[in-house]
Amino acid sequence: MKHREIHKNIYWIGVNDRETYLFESLWPLPQGVAYNSYAITDKKVAIIDTVKGSYDSQFIEKLKELLNGRKPDYLIINHMEPDHSGSIKILIEIYPNITIVGNQKTIEFLNGFYGEFKNTLVVKEKDVLNLGEYELEFYLTPMVHWPETMMTYEKKTKTLFSGDAFGGFGTLDGGIFDDEVNTEFYEYETLRYYSNIVGKYAVMVNAAVSRLKDIEIKTICATHGPIYRKNPEKIINDYINWSNYKTERGVVIVYGSMYGNTKKMAEAISEGVKEAGIKDVIIHDISKSNLSYIIADIWKYNGVILGSCAYNQKIFPPMEHLLSFYENAKPKNHILGIFGSYSWSGGAVSRLKEFAKNIGWQVIEPEIEVKHAPKQQDLENCFKLGKELGARL
Repeated sequence: MKHREIHKNIYWIGVNDRETYLFESLWPLPQGVAYNSYAITDKKVAIIDTVKGSYDSQFIEKLKELLNGRKPDYLIINHMEPDHSGSIKILIEIYPNITIVGNQKTIEFLNGFYGEFKNTLVVKEKDVLNLGEYELEFYLTPMVHWPETMMTYEKKTKTLFSGDAFGGFGTLDGGIFDDEVNTEFYEYETLRYYSNIVGKYAVMVNAAVSRLKDIEIKTICATHGPIYRKNPEKIINDYINWSNYKTERGVVIVYGSMYGNTKKMAEAISEGVKEAGIKDVIIHDISKSNLSYIIADIWKYNGVILGSCAYNQKIFPPMEHLLSFYENAKPKNHILGIFGSYSWSGGAVSRLKEFAKNIGWQVIEPEIEVKHAPKQQDLENCFKLGKELGARL
């Protein structure tokens, strides 16, 4: 896909990555991911972020085609993570007189990743860079989701170049704008991106978004996902809700089972949840469902029920991975039910109780632990657990 015009003399020059299997070597990319870079060809030429290094040839080709012999004056770095800064070195080799623009922390990261460069411009909060017709204003947004992150706002077109904020997984297949693509797909992939990567820093995200409320935003250009020109308020409101831990009414049941006994308990629980009138019920077998999707679903819904078999006197290892993630991220506003089974030693339910204490979610009764296979009374108790949690939502 060639460069696309966003506003007069403001262009998308990003690339699509359909090859990478795991983002950050962790999160699955079944539909790939886009690395969005932007260029403003005013009296002065500014590039805003680059792309992952493995795509630098495509990036440079698009840039040269767009500039048609002109040389860029500025490279503005909103975020130093290598999927956005990976083409910096080749860009500077081709255009050695370009000035790199970033905040003080950006320059520190730049030196650490790529060495020192002679032409740098350090900007502070609300500093303005004049390009001619357009003016760029800078907003420092630390820990959204790295310490050096910032956003760049073009004042005339009211365009926000937001870095990773408001971004999501998924390539841009022909269309780059929210009115050209399947917004339902990108809404979930943006939630998955947020909950997997950014959500731990929800307090800082909320603070950053709150600081933007006094500026009019007509277009949002993130470094991943579509450009929002039709309805930027939707993604802003989503971020406000996610960063304030607002959830929807629904239940996510996650279980780990080796021989089907804990699975039987999970299915009985789901019947109880449905009996309570809950329509949105999602069941994940943690041995099969990737953690990425479980995390996104739990971020969305307020009811969570976790169950596990015991494994070598501890909890089932994939469930431990999920618990550790949430003990680190610490989202709020969930109601929790727990259950499990064992054959000759415990470890699963006791770990789930420890998790409940660490995470601070409201826990409902009964907490169910079954030895060997669940009996009829055990399954009835599981049904009661699901019904009770559903009634609390």
